[in-house]
Amino acid sequence: MTTLVSTTDTVTRDALAVLQPGFTGTTAPDWLLRRVGEGLASVGLFGRNIHSPEQLAALTARLRAERDDVLVAIDEEGGDVTRLEVRNGSSFPGNLALGSVDDVDLTRAVARELGRRLAECGVNLNWAPSADVNSDPGNPVIGVRSFGADPALVARHTAAYVEGLQAAGVAACTKHFPGHGDTAVDSHHALPRIDVDSDTLHARELVPFRAAIAAGSKSVMSAHILLPALDPSRPATLSPRILTGLLRQELGYDGLIVTDGMEMDAIAGTYGIERGSVLAIAAGADAICVGGGLADEDTVLRLRDALVTAVRTGELPEERLADAAARVRALASWTLRARGAAPEPGADMQEGTAPGAGADIGLIAARRAVTVTGSGAPLRDPAYVAAFTPVANIAVGAETPWGVAAELSRILPGTVADTYGSDSASPADEVLEAAGERRIVAVVRDAHRHPWMGAAVDALVAARPATVVVEMGLPAALPRGAWHIATHGAARVCGIAAAETLTGTAP
Repeated sequence: MTTLVSTTDTVTRDALAVLQPGFTGTTAPDWLLRRVGEGLASVGLFGRNIHSPEQLAALTARLRAERDDVLVAIDEEGGDVTRLEVRNGSSFPGNLALGSVDDVDLTRAVARELGRRLAECGVNLNWAPSADVNSDPGNPVIGVRSFGADPALVARHTAAYVEGLQAAGVAACTKHFPGHGDTAVDSHHALPRIDVDSDTLHARELVPFRAAIAAGSKSVMSAHILLPALDPSRPATLSPRILTGLLRQELGYDGLIVTDGMEMDAIAGTYGIERGSVLAIAAGADAICVGGGLADEDTVLRLRDALVTAVRTGELPEERLADAAARVRALASWTLRARGAAPEPGADMQEGTAPGAGADIGLIAARRAVTVTGSGAPLRDPAYVAAFTPVANIAVGAETPWGVAAELSRILPGTVADTYGSDSASPADEVLEAAGERRIVAVVRDAHRHPWMGAAVDALVAARPATVVVEMGLPAALPRGAWHIATHGAARVCGIAAAETLTGTAP
């Protein structure tokens, strides 16, 4: 590729500085190290980049050998969305579990411990928490990633999460502004639209973001959603009215504005990533997240050159790009200071902090989040676990294991498990045949969104009334089964907590 300008001039360095690209592999490729040396200020990590904490620490150390203040970002929400533990499942429950407990000290402690583990591995920017108010229970992409459907509850837990994460020296990135909770479309696939009036948006969607700003969130991530009441023509990520007018001027936010992934179809499918990136910076965004699906040097160079060209042609004011780059560098400087200032776990715990805060805080939180409807004797004999598995959305990914089978098998050796999908011809009949005389544990995820799943569970309960149902998604469907256990998330620790409840072995 022919570059447009020297890689040492100010505009080019600023264009590199505003990019947050991903890459493939568990070591930093030479092209990435070279671009960091030329001015690239941020790198985004995903599950594909992580094998172990030790490997991750070595990777981030290598990046910092090129630039000590490089921002190393990750999409580590805990719960269903984990990159740090993508192959095993998270040690922390997600937002819905924390919101269901509604103990802000617990949320703060969980975020603090998660931040400590990230910082220990050299990660200093977390694209979390989700501050979306999940007002639409059918939302295909938010769901358990939200603290709940009540704006005030979401606000207080968003603030606590931001405080806990940043107390560990990791910058929070509150998302998805101005709120992705009332959408029926996944922005990875298309452009969602929220048709409510401005008063509703201010009373619902914006409440948690106001709380995050008051709590000092170092960054905010924009959403690829269209809100006609705010801007009838541009999605939030590309809207000066929303990013500059609403977030900067009306809400008074002065931190870093990061875009959601620009390769998502809501933007890439309509504007293209180059055009979209120029429009986003012009609208008021400061950093371009790209790399969940596009993770190569060519993408970085294309975006860099698109920004430089836009400055040269006058489409993007040079001072706007310079301001964006300055905000990136300001956050990078904060992370350097925070790295040396973050106290050890427990060193500044105040009265009222959640008891048991520390390495096991995630499991403690998951246990507290379990709710049980119905009654029955704990399982004492090996069971048959039928996991009804929907197609995972892109944010969660299909590679992270979930369920109760592994832990239940450990507690009750001889437990048998299998998975069933929407393509099963008659899942209930298949389960009844496979289970034999064993007690059936039906594990579901968002049963209310999947009619085939609800029908299968109804048939099982009708045929075998002693069936236990474990809901590991949003518990919006009516409870079914002799026991109905809701974990409010599908993290590994949520599965452990459910298995303990089933067997009566919880401490």
